[in-house]
Formats: sequence, structure tokens, C-alpha cells
Amino acid sequence: MQEINVNRKAFVQRVRKGIWGYVFVSPWVALYIVFGLYPLLLSFFLTFFDYSFVRPENQTFTGIGNWVSALTDPLFWRSVYNIFYNQSIFIFLKNGLGLLIAALIFQVRTGARFFRTIYFMPVVTSVVVLMTIGDYLASPTGPLQTLLVQAGVLGSPVFWKSSNLLPMPVLALINTWKWFGISTVILLAGMYNVSPQLYEAASIDGAGAWQRFRFITLPQLRPQLLFLLTVDLINGLQMFTEVFTTFNIQGGANNQALTPVLYLYREAFDQSNIGYASSLGLVLAIMIAGLTMLQFRIFPSEE
Repeated sequence: MQEINVNRKAFVQRVRKGIWGYVFVSPWVALYIVFGLYPLLLSFFLTFFDYSFVRPENQTFTGIGNWVSALTDPLFWRSVYNIFYNQSIFIFLKNGLGLLIAALIFQVRTGARFFRTIYFMPVVTSVVVLMTIGDYLASPTGPLQTLLVQAGVLGSPVFWKSSNLLPMPVLALINTWKWFGISTVILLAGMYNVSPQLYEAASIDGAGAWQRFRFITLPQLRPQLLFLLTVDLINGLQMFTEVFTTFNIQGGANNQALTPVLYLYREAFDQSNIGYASSLGLVLAIMIAGLTMLQFRIFPSEE
């Protein structure tokens, strides 16, 4: 009994000692419960029902029917294919361009801050604005295709929106313009953290600029590259605004630009199929978590 009282007093003392910590963290916890945990649990609950916002009274239990439909839906897997097709181009271009510009700015001794600001400006610009501008520039009557036709590179303007292969590469190019500044800043920060003594020792041993970049800079940037790869994959699987702005809610006439989140949105708010949309969302969340863990297994952060 005495031991219980001692433990209780110790617990009360710890609570009193950290009372202000609990006070300051409680708003975040409350917001997470209301806007994070509760919607997640409700979404999981609705996956077992055929539920509609229009007629909520007609809710019927379907068991795992929505899960089976989501896993066997060819349109959902078409949207997943579209995203991987897009991201295989976008991740390479975005991080490759960011790495190149970061390496160039790293060599600049005067005005580096100005160049960082200029290259980062598209990042803080609205996605809708940049996608609208990009759509205009790449349109059949836009300046880019007009110049290419006049230069003889193209025989005639290309209606890329109606193509089955071009929408995702074009969106990847526009997205690269929007987001390469993130890669530039993060990789540049990693370069500044590399010890100058490594470069000095390599120079003394006769290593050239390319050898220093390949054998010193790139290995030292492994944590930053892993972070960018992980974030790009997560954000890519959640792509919505870019396609919704450029195409209709169908993701193109042949679903050539359909993404998982756009498909989820269409099922939830256009078809009012909330139970099925919840299943699609949770399948996508599980897929993102699995791919993220796979990345950390393939590219361990500590080596």
C-alpha cells in the first residue's frame, strides 16, 4: 500500500511538472482527433456500407464488397499506372534539374541568394496559376508549339490533351517547372554541409571537378535525395489539382490523365458513392505507406 502511494505521488509530481506542456500540446491533440483520427475511423467504418450523401437513409451493409471492388477495379489501377508513368518522368526531371542548378549555385560566390530566390519563386506560386500558364504555353495555339512549327520541328500542332501518351509527360514537365526549386534549395543546403576538407584532400590527390562531384558530393547528399524521393512519391500518388485544373473530372476522354485521388473525388462527390470512395482512399493510403517503407528498406538512411 505504501509503495502504491509513493508511485501515485511520483506520478502526480510528473504531471504537475509537465502541466504546461500538456496545456500547450492539447489544442493540437484536439485538432488531430477531430480532423484526423475521427475522419479516418469514420472512413474505415463507411467502407463496409453502400452509403450516399444524397440518400443516407438507404445505407446498406456490404461487408468487404467495397474493398474487393476497389482491389479489382481496372479504372483504379489505370489511375495508379498513370501516376507511376507521370512520376517516373517528374522525379527524374525535378531532382536532376534541381541537382544541376544547386551544383551551379554552389560555385557562385556573389549573388547566390538572388539566384536561390529566383529559382524558388514558382514553388510559392499557386498550382492553379502555373498549371493555367503551362496549359496555355503547351496548347496547340500556344507560343511553344507555334515556335516549334515555325522552326520545322513539328509538322503541325499537337493536341496533347486528347493523346493517350502525352498528357502525363506534359503534366510532368509543368510540374517540374513548379517544384524543381524545392530540390534546388534542399540539395544546395546539403552541399553547404559537406566538409570543405574533403574537397581539398581530393584536389590534392588530383581529383577533377567531376570526380569530386561523383565521389564526394553525391554520396554526401544521400539523405537529401532519399527525402526528396520519398516526398515526391507520396505527393505524386496524391496528385489532384494539376489534373483537375487542366482536364475535366473524368481525367480526359479516355481516362488518360486520371489519378487515384481524382477517381476517388469523382466517386465521392460526382457519383455520391461514399463507401466505395472511402475504400479507394484507404487502399491508396496503404499503398503509400507500403511504398514509403519499401524505399527506406532499399535506401537505408544510415550507412
